[in-house]
Amino acid sequence: MGDQRFADRRAAGRALGEQLVGRLPPDPLVLGLPRGGVVVAAEVAAVLGAPLDVLVVRKLGLPAQPELAMGAIAAVGGSIETVRVDPVLSAAAVDAGTFDEVGRQELAELRRREAAYREGRPPLAVSGRAVVLVDDGVATGATVRAAVSAVRAGGATSVTVAVPVGSPRACAALEPLVDGLVCLLAPRGFRAVGQAYADFDQTTDEEVRDALRGSPDPL
Repeated sequence: MGDQRFADRRAAGRALGEQLVGRLPPDPLVLGLPRGGVVVAAEVAAVLGAPLDVLVVRKLGLPAQPELAMGAIAAVGGSIETVRVDPVLSAAAVDAGTFDEVGRQELAELRRREAAYREGRPPLAVSGRAVVLVDDGVATGATVRAAVSAVRAGGATSVTVAVPVGSPRACAALEPLVDGLVCLLAPRGFRAVGQAYADFDQTTDEEVRDALRGSPDPL
């Protein structure tokens, strides 16, 4: 990757926002994927002058290896979308009951985080809107794919995925699923999202809430 690095998530968000200017339908809605993606999305929304909300997506990790995604879930309104990572499921021989149980646990955590992040504010409607999904990076793409499915089910008129950095393979797999894909860095030597940042400290829940409190009023 050489010297192509962002100072932090805020710097990455500003760079991403500048690349999106003039490339989106009118009046877009920016949705950040927590935690780190919300910090990036706040800067994107500020550059675009667009409203910001959070879309909580939960990775479904293997029971014996929680950091490895076997799937992901996302919810918009009453619609719950599930994405499966079939190669992982096959290699680990995960049965349907185990997958469903992890999904139930993560859905409960998803709902808890939605309530904690919004602090009583209702979610912004995606129906009839051009939606920009923002994360701090894409590795496997499972969580972003779940988010895309959720906003499609919620009635978004178009979906653009915008990330500062991503795996070339994951970005290529995402491209046919969306109306637009903006990835500033897709290095051939991609190993992890954090390699694109000088400062990639873990984002806290309070930082997510602060970013959402500072967002523009809904249009």
